Amino acid sequence: MNPLSDFPITRKWPARHPERLQLYSLPTPNGVKVSIMLEETGLPYEAHRVAFDSNDQFSPEFLSLSPNNKIPAILDPDGPGGRPLALFESGAILLYLADKTGRFAPQDAAARYETIQWLMWQVGGVGPMFGQLGFFHRFAGKDYEDKRPRDRYAAESRRLLGVLDQRLAGREWIMGGDYTIADIAVFPWVRNLVGFYGAGEIVGFDGFAHVRRALDAFAARPAVRKGLDVPGAD
Repeated sequence: MNPLSDFPITRKWPARHPERLQLYSLPTPNGVKVSIMLEETGLPYEAHRVAFDSNDQFSPEFLSLSPNNKIPAILDPDGPGGRPLALFESGAILLYLADKTGRFAPQDAAARYETIQWLMWQVGGVGPMFGQLGFFHRFAGKDYEDKRPRDRYAAESRRLLGVLDQRLAGREWIMGGDYTIADIAVFPWVRNLVGFYGAGEIVGFDGFAHVRRALDAFAARPAVRKGLDVPGAD
């Protein structure tokens, strides 16, 4: 019996390999957090594209899995206790995959909570602020003569980059020598800020040498390069 057949989302996106973890996503900063994590861990998975241009995220099938209508979401046929598990929210998914595989999160309790602290820092600060700056800088800036909204988010994004730069001074990764879910969460957003959003100059990105060095190391990882393109076009 297909363990996923009871989930409405599989009617819109049928699982060709129902024994594998199912990923519903797009290659956005939040989306690629999970595809990169899956590539890093080597877990078998099947990716499904949730097309925003056709409002897939508002379909009843997608909302049955992700009621907040945001990507990414997963459906794991082999969840806790061997039962299927559905999850949305990229931070929660990263924690789940780290626990499932025993990788990219420290086993030591204190270090684990410190890692989660930086994961929450990305979820609550970096993502919202960088995303708002991207909206006002790349997309809507020309529609607003008043540049205070853009400048507000630019200033806060610059501050956050300063926090990250200070943290990385003398450290290879956010948690030191170990690459963790904190890095997997943070660096797709940094990459998007200076790449897709083109906001490097307005935040003074060249002045954050430690962030630039870590971003280059992140982008050079084979699993990152592959995960950044998941899911591809249908």
